[in-house]
Amino acid sequence: MSDASASESEPTILHATFTARPGEGDRVAELLREFSVEVQAETGNVVFDATRLVDDPDRFFVYEVYRDHAAFQAHISAPAGVPFNAALQELIVEPSSQLTFLRRL
Repeated sequence: MSDASASESEPTILHATFTARPGEGDRVAELLREFSVEVQAETGNVVFDATRLVDDPDRFFVYEVYRDHAAFQAHISAPAGVPFNAALQELIVEPSSQLTFLRRL
């Protein structure tokens, strides 16, 4: 099996971080709660765990795992993502959520 096909079949793992604008933390949390339901219903989603930092409640950390590359591609093209990302962009400091992709050891 080539490296490309192995990576296509491996889980796609990432975390997203972002910071709510002042006074918008609770709105971001509610938006995430609603979006979590949608994502967790996706066939290829394994984990979608949205959290808020205890010491800085305006900072959010979302851990995501998708069955494979195809499942992640289906996630990013799912209809629920467009309105979620548009709404999130208006509520956070960064231009978009900051994504970090991970690989299991």
